[in-house]
Amino acid sequence: MLAYVVRRLLLMIPTFFGISIMLFCVIRLAPGDPAAVKFGSSSGADGASMDAGQVDKGLAIKKFREKFHLDEPLPVQYGYWLSDIVQLDLGTEMFQPSVQIKDEMIRRLKNVTLPLAAISIILAYLIALPLGIYSAVRQGTLLDRITTVLVFILFSVPTFWAGLMLILLFGPTGMDVLPVFGMHSVDVDGMSGGALAWDWIKHMILPVTTMTYGSLAYISRFMRVGMLEVIRQDYVRTARAKGLSEKVVVLKHATRNSLIPVVTLFASILPTLIGGSLIVEAVFGLPGMGRYAYDGLVTRDYNVVMATSTVSAVMTMFGFLLSDITYAVVDPRIAYD
Repeated sequence: MLAYVVRRLLLMIPTFFGISIMLFCVIRLAPGDPAAVKFGSSSGADGASMDAGQVDKGLAIKKFREKFHLDEPLPVQYGYWLSDIVQLDLGTEMFQPSVQIKDEMIRRLKNVTLPLAAISIILAYLIALPLGIYSAVRQGTLLDRITTVLVFILFSVPTFWAGLMLILLFGPTGMDVLPVFGMHSVDVDGMSGGALAWDWIKHMILPVTTMTYGSLAYISRFMRVGMLEVIRQDYVRTARAKGLSEKVVVLKHATRNSLIPVVTLFASILPTLIGGSLIVEAVFGLPGMGRYAYDGLVTRDYNVVMATSTVSAVMTMFGFLLSDITYAVVDPRIAYD
């Protein structure tokens, strides 16, 4: 196992280079210019000569480009970026050089994105696994058909639409029972510890629900398919023939092996929830990493976009590695030489 992990880690190095080159080229060659966003155009209208203010603006644009190496060829720009990444330096924001991107990302991950993703994943698995098991064991029953229809409806509902509908239903325009924006109320500074925690929980109910339902539907279907395949195996029939109770057969003998397809989902679900929570964070006004990436993309802040994209890519690679390692834990028949 150790040798396999080492090989996978070594293979991540060229994979990372390939991903980073592709991301860098796509981002830098996309329409838009950070200098134009910050300073606007430095040329006079209709080819007119520039006045003193425009000359100063032109000099400011030139210094801006030199500072962030935007005046260099693309390979040279990538070399500067790669040298910083090797030193684990994500750089500073282009428009707020005093802000370290690494510190800002850690703050947003710790305070918003990670708690949101962790709660969503835990709830999704806690609900989806029993639902998938029950639906497989009671295949063809009325309840199985109802849950199947409901799950497919949930899976087909767009995240942004679900979030907006929840806001309309539970927000001020509807029943007005839950807050729909931000992580805390405006009077949070005067709250005690218990009141502060309850206020945070109320603000998280709708975002967590919006992030959970899609994963729940996906995981429950995978669990149902895996369970249906396993309960038809010979060793399950043998366990029943020995006189074991149905509960023991299902939970002890069938469930463990049927978890393998579900384990594979963890590799894609976790990075997606952490790096791709843009829609939920935008709809509910949460200052997380997804919103940070979106703001950087809108303002053409190359440093922010590259940092968030790179972190998401690395998390995805480690997610797949974690998934492969977990295979061996879930199913002892799987071994990596």
